[in-house]
Amino acid sequence: MNAYFKRFADTSLQKRLRGSGAVLIQGAKGCGKTETAVQIAKSVARLDIDEDMRIRMEISPKSVLAGAVPRLIDEWQEYPRVWNHVRREVDTRKKKGQFILTGSANPEERARLHSGAGRFSIIKMRPMSLYEKGWSTGEVSLSELVKGRAPKSEQVEFDLETLAEKITLGGWPSLIGSGGRAGLRFMRDYITLIAEVDISRVAGRKRDPQKVMRLLRSLARNISTEASVSSIAKDSGGADARVSDETIAEYLEALERLMALEQLPAWSPHIRCADTLRKTPKRHFVDPSLAVGALGLSTGKLLADLKYFGFLFESLAVRDLRIYADVREGEVFHYRDSRGMEVDAVVEYPDTSWAAFEVKMGFASQDEAAANLLGFAAKIDQKKMGPPAALTVITANGFACRRKDGVNVVPLAALTA
Repeated sequence: MNAYFKRFADTSLQKRLRGSGAVLIQGAKGCGKTETAVQIAKSVARLDIDEDMRIRMEISPKSVLAGAVPRLIDEWQEYPRVWNHVRREVDTRKKKGQFILTGSANPEERARLHSGAGRFSIIKMRPMSLYEKGWSTGEVSLSELVKGRAPKSEQVEFDLETLAEKITLGGWPSLIGSGGRAGLRFMRDYITLIAEVDISRVAGRKRDPQKVMRLLRSLARNISTEASVSSIAKDSGGADARVSDETIAEYLEALERLMALEQLPAWSPHIRCADTLRKTPKRHFVDPSLAVGALGLSTGKLLADLKYFGFLFESLAVRDLRIYADVREGEVFHYRDSRGMEVDAVVEYPDTSWAAFEVKMGFASQDEAAANLLGFAAKIDQKKMGPPAALTVITANGFACRRKDGVNVVPLAALTA
Protein backbone atom coordinates (compact mmCIF):
# COMPACT_ATOMS: atom_id res chain seq x y z
CA MET A 1 0.00 0.00 0.00
CA ASN A 2 1.37 3.41 -1.01
CA ALA A 3 2.10 5.90 1.75
CA TYR A 4 -0.43 8.68 2.17
CA PHE A 5 0.88 12.15 1.36
CA LYS A 6 -0.62 14.78 3.63
CA ARG A 7 -2.89 17.32 1.99
CA PHE A 8 -4.02 20.79 2.98
CA ALA A 9 -7.54 19.40 2.70
CA ASP A 10 -6.85 17.15 5.73
CA THR A 11 -6.95 20.10 8.11
CA SER A 12 -9.88 21.68 6.28
CA LEU A 13 -11.89 18.46 6.55
CA GLN A 14 -11.29 18.11 10.28
CA LYS A 15 -12.26 21.74 10.84
CA ARG A 16 -15.43 21.47 8.75
CA LEU A 17 -16.54 18.27 10.49
CA ARG A 18 -16.34 20.05 13.83
CA GLY A 19 -18.71 22.72 12.56
CA SER A 20 -21.17 20.86 10.28
CA GLY A 21 -23.26 17.73 10.28
CA ALA A 22 -21.93 16.71 6.86
CA VAL A 23 -19.03 17.72 4.61
CA LEU A 24 -19.05 17.46 0.83
CA ILE A 25 -15.65 17.08 -0.86
CA GLN A 26 -15.79 18.00 -4.54
CA GLY A 27 -13.01 17.44 -7.02
CA ALA A 28 -11.96 15.91 -10.32
CA LYS A 29 -11.65 12.14 -10.43
CA GLY A 30 -8.24 10.95 -9.36
CA CYS A 31 -7.35 14.03 -7.31
CA GLY A 32 -7.36 12.09 -4.01
CA LYS A 33 -10.75 12.88 -2.44
CA THR A 34 -11.48 9.36 -1.26
CA GLU A 35 -7.99 8.78 0.16
CA THR A 36 -8.22 12.03 2.11
CA ALA A 37 -11.69 11.14 3.41
CA VAL A 38 -10.76 7.61 4.53
CA GLN A 39 -7.98 9.01 6.74
CA ILE A 40 -10.77 10.36 8.98
CA ALA A 41 -13.85 8.28 8.16
CA LYS A 42 -14.80 5.47 10.56
CA SER A 43 -16.93 3.60 8.01
CA VAL A 44 -17.39 3.71 4.23
CA ALA A 45 -20.21 3.18 1.71
CA ARG A 46 -18.88 3.07 -1.86
CA LEU A 47 -21.82 3.73 -4.13
CA ASP A 48 -19.85 3.28 -7.36
CA ILE A 49 -18.35 -0.19 -6.82
CA ASP A 50 -20.06 -1.88 -3.84
CA GLU A 51 -22.96 -3.89 -5.26
CA ASP A 52 -24.49 -4.43 -1.81
CA MET A 53 -24.61 -0.67 -1.23
CA ARG A 54 -26.16 -0.12 -4.64
CA ILE A 55 -28.92 -2.62 -3.82
CA ARG A 56 -29.48 -1.01 -0.43
CA MET A 57 -29.73 2.38 -2.07
CA GLU A 58 -32.62 1.09 -4.18
CA ILE A 59 -34.44 -0.77 -1.39
CA SER A 60 -33.58 0.96 1.91
CA PRO A 61 -31.56 4.17 1.38
CA LYS A 62 -31.46 4.93 5.09
CA SER A 63 -29.50 1.71 5.75
CA VAL A 64 -26.68 3.08 3.60
CA LEU A 65 -26.22 5.81 6.21
CA ALA A 66 -25.89 3.37 9.12
CA GLY A 67 -22.35 2.95 10.40
CA ALA A 68 -19.66 4.47 12.59
CA VAL A 69 -19.24 8.20 12.11
CA PRO A 70 -18.01 10.11 10.35
CA ARG A 71 -19.40 7.82 7.63
CA LEU A 72 -18.04 8.27 4.12
CA ILE A 73 -20.53 8.12 1.25
CA ASP A 74 -18.17 7.77 -1.72
CA GLU A 75 -19.21 8.92 -5.22
CA TRP A 76 -22.55 10.10 -3.90
CA GLN A 77 -23.54 11.56 -7.29
CA GLU A 78 -24.22 8.01 -8.51
CA TYR A 79 -27.43 8.27 -6.47
CA PRO A 80 -28.13 12.01 -6.10
CA ARG A 81 -31.16 11.42 -3.89
CA VAL A 82 -28.81 10.30 -1.12
CA TRP A 83 -28.22 14.04 -0.58
CA ASN A 84 -31.70 14.45 0.85
CA HIS A 85 -31.42 11.33 3.00
CA VAL A 86 -28.19 12.68 4.51
CA ARG A 87 -29.80 16.08 5.04
CA ARG A 88 -32.73 14.57 6.91
CA GLU A 89 -30.48 12.30 8.98
CA VAL A 90 -28.34 15.27 10.02
CA ASP A 91 -31.52 17.06 11.10
CA THR A 92 -32.63 14.01 13.09
CA ARG A 93 -29.32 13.36 14.85
CA LYS A 94 -28.54 17.02 15.58
CA LYS A 95 -24.82 16.24 15.85
CA LYS A 96 -21.71 17.48 14.05
CA GLY A 97 -19.33 15.38 11.99
CA GLN A 98 -21.76 12.67 10.90
CA PHE A 99 -21.07 12.25 7.18
CA ILE A 100 -18.47 12.88 4.49
CA LEU A 101 -19.67 12.85 0.89
CA THR A 102 -17.20 12.68 -2.00
CA GLY A 103 -17.98 13.16 -5.66
CA SER A 104 -16.13 13.60 -8.95
CA ALA A 105 -19.06 15.18 -10.77
CA ASN A 106 -21.74 17.65 -9.77
CA PRO A 107 -25.29 16.51 -10.53
CA GLU A 108 -27.63 19.04 -12.02
CA GLU A 109 -29.04 21.43 -9.45
CA ARG A 110 -32.54 20.03 -9.85
CA ALA A 111 -31.22 16.69 -8.53
CA ARG A 112 -30.76 18.34 -5.15
CA LEU A 113 -34.38 18.53 -4.10
CA HIS A 114 -33.66 20.44 -0.92
CA SER A 115 -30.91 22.79 0.07
CA GLY A 116 -28.14 21.55 2.31
CA ALA A 117 -27.72 25.00 3.86
CA GLY A 118 -26.89 24.73 7.51
CA ARG A 119 -26.17 21.00 7.27
CA PHE A 120 -23.39 20.73 4.68
CA SER A 121 -19.99 22.35 4.45
CA ILE A 122 -18.23 22.15 1.07
CA ILE A 123 -14.54 21.61 0.35
CA LYS A 124 -13.19 22.01 -3.17
CA MET A 125 -10.26 19.68 -3.67
CA ARG A 126 -7.78 19.90 -6.52
CA PRO A 127 -4.84 17.72 -7.61
CA MET A 128 -1.77 18.02 -5.41
CA SER A 129 0.32 21.16 -5.29
CA LEU A 130 4.09 21.09 -5.76
CA TYR A 131 4.49 21.33 -1.98
CA GLU A 132 2.12 18.43 -1.29
CA LYS A 133 4.07 16.26 -3.74
CA GLY A 134 7.37 17.18 -2.12
CA TRP A 135 8.51 19.25 -5.12
CA SER A 136 8.51 22.56 -3.25
CA THR A 137 10.76 23.39 -0.30
CA GLY A 138 7.98 25.39 1.35
CA GLU A 139 10.42 28.09 2.45
CA VAL A 140 7.96 30.84 1.52
CA SER A 141 4.40 30.84 2.89
CA LEU A 142 1.67 32.59 0.93
CA SER A 143 -0.06 33.42 4.20
CA GLU A 144 3.08 35.08 5.57
CA LEU A 145 3.73 36.80 2.25
CA VAL A 146 0.37 38.58 2.35
CA LYS A 147 1.05 39.58 5.95
CA GLY A 148 4.00 41.60 4.68
CA ARG A 149 6.85 39.24 5.51
CA ALA A 150 9.82 39.48 3.13
CA PRO A 151 10.46 36.10 1.45
CA LYS A 152 13.75 34.24 1.66
CA SER A 153 14.83 30.93 0.20
CA GLU A 154 17.83 29.01 -1.01
CA GLN A 155 18.57 28.86 -4.73
CA VAL A 156 15.98 26.80 -6.63
CA GLU A 157 17.18 25.05 -9.77
CA PHE A 158 14.77 23.44 -12.21
CA ASP A 159 16.12 22.66 -15.66
CA LEU A 160 13.45 22.93 -18.34
CA GLU A 161 13.34 19.18 -18.97
CA THR A 162 12.63 18.47 -15.29
CA LEU A 163 9.98 21.19 -15.17
CA ALA A 164 8.35 19.79 -18.31
CA GLU A 165 8.20 16.34 -16.73
CA LYS A 166 6.63 17.72 -13.56
CA ILE A 167 3.95 19.51 -15.60
CA THR A 168 3.29 16.28 -17.51
CA LEU A 169 2.90 14.30 -14.27
CA GLY A 170 0.67 16.95 -12.72
CA GLY A 171 -0.71 16.71 -9.21
CA TRP A 172 -2.28 13.25 -9.51
CA PRO A 173 -1.53 11.08 -6.44
CA SER A 174 -1.46 7.85 -8.47
CA LEU A 175 1.51 9.17 -10.48
CA ILE A 176 3.78 9.76 -7.49
CA GLY A 177 7.06 8.05 -8.27
CA SER A 178 6.26 7.70 -12.00
CA GLY A 179 8.18 9.13 -14.94
CA GLY A 180 7.05 11.45 -17.71
CA ARG A 181 6.08 8.65 -20.12
CA ALA A 182 3.78 7.07 -17.54
CA GLY A 183 2.28 10.50 -16.89
CA LEU A 184 1.57 11.07 -20.56
CA ARG A 185 -0.12 7.65 -20.90
CA PHE A 186 -2.22 8.37 -17.80
CA MET A 187 -3.31 11.78 -19.11
CA ARG A 188 -4.13 10.49 -22.58
CA ASP A 189 -6.35 7.80 -21.05
CA TYR A 190 -7.90 10.37 -18.68
CA ILE A 191 -8.76 12.70 -21.56
CA THR A 192 -10.11 9.82 -23.69
CA LEU A 193 -12.45 8.72 -20.88
CA ILE A 194 -13.75 12.27 -20.52
CA ALA A 195 -14.51 12.42 -24.23
CA GLU A 196 -15.96 8.94 -24.65
CA VAL A 197 -17.72 8.29 -21.32
CA ASP A 198 -17.75 10.97 -18.64
CA ILE A 199 -19.14 13.96 -20.49
CA SER A 200 -22.11 11.96 -21.81
CA ARG A 201 -22.77 10.62 -18.32
CA VAL A 202 -22.98 14.02 -16.66
CA ALA A 203 -24.85 15.56 -19.61
CA GLY A 204 -27.50 12.84 -19.41
CA ARG A 205 -27.33 12.13 -23.14
CA LYS A 206 -24.84 10.86 -25.69
CA ARG A 207 -22.25 13.37 -26.82
CA ASP A 208 -20.05 13.00 -29.90
CA PRO A 209 -16.63 11.90 -28.56
CA GLN A 210 -14.83 13.38 -31.57
CA LYS A 211 -16.37 16.80 -31.01
CA VAL A 212 -15.57 16.62 -27.30
CA MET A 213 -11.97 15.67 -28.08
CA ARG A 214 -11.64 18.58 -30.51
CA LEU A 215 -12.99 20.88 -27.80
CA LEU A 216 -10.50 19.52 -25.25
CA ARG A 217 -7.66 20.10 -27.69
CA SER A 218 -8.86 23.64 -28.37
CA LEU A 219 -9.01 24.34 -24.63
CA ALA A 220 -5.50 22.94 -24.32
CA ARG A 221 -4.21 25.19 -27.10
CA ASN A 222 -5.89 28.18 -25.43
CA ILE A 223 -4.87 27.41 -21.85
CA SER A 224 -4.22 30.51 -19.70
CA THR A 225 -6.02 32.73 -22.23
CA GLU A 226 -9.37 34.50 -22.46
CA ALA A 227 -10.51 32.59 -25.53
CA SER A 228 -14.20 33.27 -26.17
CA VAL A 229 -16.86 30.61 -26.68
CA SER A 230 -17.13 31.69 -30.32
CA SER A 231 -13.41 31.35 -30.98
CA ILE A 232 -13.34 27.95 -29.28
CA ALA A 233 -16.38 26.87 -31.33
CA LYS A 234 -14.60 27.90 -34.53
CA ASP A 235 -11.39 26.17 -33.45
CA SER A 236 -13.27 22.99 -32.48
CA GLY A 237 -15.23 22.60 -35.70
CA GLY A 238 -12.90 20.26 -37.52
CA ALA A 239 -13.33 19.23 -41.13
CA ASP A 240 -17.07 18.47 -40.94
CA ALA A 241 -18.43 21.85 -39.78
CA ARG A 242 -18.19 24.61 -37.20
CA VAL A 243 -19.65 23.57 -33.87
CA SER A 244 -22.33 25.99 -32.63
CA ASP A 245 -21.67 28.32 -29.72
CA GLU A 246 -24.60 26.72 -27.89
CA THR A 247 -23.10 23.23 -28.20
CA ILE A 248 -19.70 24.42 -26.99
CA ALA A 249 -21.33 26.21 -24.04
CA GLU A 250 -23.10 22.96 -23.08
CA TYR A 251 -19.86 20.98 -23.35
CA LEU A 252 -18.02 23.56 -21.25
CA GLU A 253 -20.72 23.35 -18.58
CA ALA A 254 -20.37 19.56 -18.52
CA LEU A 255 -16.58 19.83 -18.18
CA GLU A 256 -17.04 22.19 -15.24
CA ARG A 257 -19.47 19.75 -13.63
CA LEU A 258 -16.80 17.06 -14.05
CA MET A 259 -14.43 19.56 -12.40
CA ALA A 260 -11.90 18.97 -15.18
CA LEU A 261 -12.22 22.62 -16.24
CA GLU A 262 -11.88 25.47 -13.76
CA GLN A 263 -12.14 28.95 -15.18
CA LEU A 264 -10.22 31.83 -13.63
CA PRO A 265 -12.69 34.74 -13.22
CA ALA A 266 -11.81 38.36 -13.88
CA TRP A 267 -11.19 40.62 -10.89
CA SER A 268 -13.41 43.69 -10.62
CA PRO A 269 -11.72 46.20 -8.31
CA HIS A 270 -12.28 49.94 -8.00
CA ILE A 271 -9.78 51.68 -10.27
CA ARG A 272 -8.65 55.30 -10.44
CA CYS A 273 -9.11 55.80 -14.19
CA ALA A 274 -11.82 55.42 -16.81
CA ASP A 275 -10.43 52.21 -18.31
CA THR A 276 -12.97 49.45 -18.86
CA LEU A 277 -12.38 46.20 -16.99
CA ARG A 278 -12.56 43.02 -19.02
CA LYS A 279 -14.89 40.37 -17.61
CA THR A 280 -13.90 37.33 -19.69
CA PRO A 281 -12.50 34.48 -17.57
CA LYS A 282 -9.23 32.78 -18.39
CA ARG A 283 -9.60 29.13 -19.24
CA HIS A 284 -7.63 26.59 -17.21
CA PHE A 285 -7.88 22.87 -16.71
CA VAL A 286 -7.92 21.84 -13.05
CA ASP A 287 -4.36 20.66 -13.72
CA PRO A 288 -2.17 21.67 -16.70
CA SER A 289 -1.25 18.03 -17.28
CA LEU A 290 -4.72 17.64 -18.84
CA ALA A 291 -3.64 20.02 -21.61
CA VAL A 292 -0.52 17.93 -22.17
CA GLY A 293 -2.67 14.80 -22.42
CA ALA A 294 -5.22 16.40 -24.76
CA LEU A 295 -2.52 17.45 -27.23
CA GLY A 296 -0.42 14.31 -26.77
CA LEU A 297 2.67 16.35 -25.97
CA SER A 298 5.98 14.88 -24.92
CA THR A 299 8.72 16.54 -22.90
CA GLY A 300 10.59 17.11 -26.15
CA LYS A 301 7.62 18.83 -27.78
CA LEU A 302 7.23 21.14 -24.78
CA LEU A 303 10.89 22.09 -24.95
CA ALA A 304 10.48 22.88 -28.65
CA ASP A 305 7.72 25.42 -27.96
CA LEU A 306 8.80 27.56 -25.02
CA LYS A 307 6.00 30.10 -25.53
CA TYR A 308 3.37 27.42 -24.99
CA PHE A 309 5.49 25.97 -22.18
CA GLY A 310 5.18 29.37 -20.49
CA PHE A 311 1.37 29.22 -20.66
CA LEU A 312 1.45 25.80 -18.99
CA PHE A 313 3.77 27.11 -16.27
CA GLU A 314 1.34 29.97 -15.64
CA SER A 315 -1.49 27.44 -15.29
CA LEU A 316 0.65 25.40 -12.89
CA ALA A 317 1.21 28.50 -10.74
CA VAL A 318 -2.51 29.33 -10.78
CA ARG A 319 -3.32 25.78 -9.66
CA ASP A 320 -0.96 26.05 -6.70
CA LEU A 321 -2.08 29.57 -5.77
CA ARG A 322 -5.67 28.30 -5.64
CA ILE A 323 -4.68 25.44 -3.33
CA TYR A 324 -2.62 27.66 -1.04
CA ALA A 325 -5.19 30.49 -0.99
CA ASP A 326 -7.94 28.02 -0.03
CA VAL A 327 -6.28 27.51 3.35
CA ARG A 328 -7.42 31.02 4.34
CA GLU A 329 -10.55 30.91 2.13
CA GLY A 330 -8.96 33.17 -0.46
CA GLU A 331 -10.08 33.31 -4.08
CA VAL A 332 -7.93 33.71 -7.18
CA PHE A 333 -8.73 35.97 -10.16
CA HIS A 334 -6.96 37.51 -13.13
CA TYR A 335 -6.99 41.14 -14.27
CA ARG A 336 -7.16 42.78 -17.67
CA ASP A 337 -8.39 46.21 -18.74
CA SER A 338 -9.18 47.98 -22.00
CA ARG A 339 -5.66 49.41 -22.23
CA GLY A 340 -4.20 45.92 -22.30
CA MET A 341 -2.79 45.87 -18.79
CA GLU A 342 -2.83 42.31 -17.49
CA VAL A 343 -1.97 40.61 -14.23
CA ASP A 344 -1.78 36.83 -14.17
CA ALA A 345 -3.30 36.28 -10.72
CA VAL A 346 -4.91 38.28 -7.94
CA VAL A 347 -5.62 36.59 -4.61
CA GLU A 348 -8.41 38.18 -2.57
CA TYR A 349 -9.32 37.16 0.99
CA PRO A 350 -12.60 37.51 2.92
CA ASP A 351 -11.12 40.39 4.94
CA THR A 352 -10.75 42.23 1.55
CA SER A 353 -6.94 42.10 1.60
CA TRP A 354 -5.48 41.31 -1.80
CA ALA A 355 -2.19 40.43 -3.47
CA ALA A 356 -1.13 40.39 -7.12
CA PHE A 357 1.16 37.96 -8.96
CA GLU A 358 2.93 37.82 -12.30
CA VAL A 359 4.21 34.44 -13.50
CA LYS A 360 7.46 34.22 -15.46
CA MET A 361 9.47 31.07 -16.10
CA GLY A 362 12.76 32.93 -16.24
CA PHE A 363 14.33 34.67 -13.24
CA ALA A 364 15.75 37.24 -15.67
CA SER A 365 12.23 38.41 -16.63
CA GLN A 366 11.52 39.77 -13.18
CA ASP A 367 12.25 43.44 -14.00
CA GLU A 368 9.52 43.66 -16.62
CA ALA A 369 7.08 41.73 -14.42
CA ALA A 370 7.83 43.89 -11.37
CA ALA A 371 7.27 47.09 -13.37
CA ASN A 372 3.92 45.74 -14.56
CA LEU A 373 2.84 44.92 -11.00
CA LEU A 374 3.78 48.39 -9.75
CA GLY A 375 1.90 50.01 -12.64
CA PHE A 376 -1.11 47.84 -11.90
CA ALA A 377 -1.09 48.72 -8.19
CA ALA A 378 -0.98 52.43 -9.09
CA LYS A 379 -4.21 52.04 -11.11
CA ILE A 380 -6.15 50.55 -8.21
CA ASP A 381 -8.15 52.94 -6.04
CA GLN A 382 -6.41 52.04 -2.81
CA LYS A 383 -8.65 54.32 -0.75
CA LYS A 384 -11.46 51.88 -1.53
CA MET A 385 -9.56 48.63 -2.04
CA GLY A 386 -6.68 49.13 0.37
CA PRO A 387 -3.03 48.77 -0.64
CA PRO A 388 -1.80 45.43 -2.00
CA ALA A 389 -0.71 43.07 0.74
CA ALA A 390 2.00 41.82 -1.63
CA LEU A 391 3.20 42.22 -5.20
CA THR A 392 5.06 39.10 -6.28
CA VAL A 393 6.76 37.67 -9.37
CA ILE A 394 6.58 33.86 -9.43
CA THR A 395 9.47 32.21 -11.27
CA ALA A 396 10.66 28.68 -12.02
CA ASN A 397 14.24 29.24 -10.89
CA GLY A 398 16.29 31.51 -8.68
CA PHE A 399 15.81 32.43 -5.04
CA ALA A 400 13.12 34.23 -3.03
CA CYS A 401 13.82 37.83 -2.10
CA ARG A 402 12.29 41.28 -1.83
CA ARG A 403 13.54 43.75 -4.40
CA LYS A 404 14.42 47.37 -3.62
CA ASP A 405 11.16 48.48 -5.27
CA GLY A 406 9.18 46.34 -2.78
CA VAL A 407 8.18 43.63 -5.24
CA ASN A 408 8.79 40.04 -4.10
CA VAL A 409 10.36 37.37 -6.26
CA VAL A 410 9.49 33.77 -5.32
CA PRO A 411 10.23 30.51 -7.17
CA LEU A 412 7.10 28.37 -7.37
CA ALA A 413 9.15 25.46 -6.00
CA ALA A 414 9.76 27.41 -2.76
CA LEU A 415 6.09 28.30 -2.17
CA THR A 416 3.53 26.78 0.17
CA ALA A 417 0.34 27.88 1.91
